[in-house]
Amino acid sequence: MKKVISTEKAPAAIGPYSQAIEVNGMVYTSGVIPVVPSTGSIPKGIEAQADQAIGNLAALLEAAGSSTEKVVKTTVFIKNMEDFAKVNEIYAKYFTGTYPARSCVEVARLPKDVLIEIEAVAIK
Repeated sequence: MKKVISTEKAPAAIGPYSQAIEVNGMVYTSGVIPVVPSTGSIPKGIEAQADQAIGNLAALLEAAGSSTEKVVKTTVFIKNMEDFAKVNEIYAKYFTGTYPARSCVEVARLPKDVLIEIEAVAIK
């Protein structure tokens, strides 16, 4: 049975999808972008956007009864691969100890023209 997960502490879905879905003790998030949930604003620069996006993801995982410590896989989409090292610095603040598996790809464009988007699969 699927359970829809949603929270006002992460950006609302901007299309016909859920923020996250829980099924069989696993949480699958949609891509999370660096929108400040309370204002709808987007921080400037890759470091600020990475921190906001991963912080939003952490809030979504918390709403699902999970956490960044329980993430088994992430996919990170970045606008510019030159930002890879900067993104890693911010990522390492949220994911510690046993790191999740991860893919990171450069993409041509992201929603709202942000510089980063992240999705995750986590244990409940």
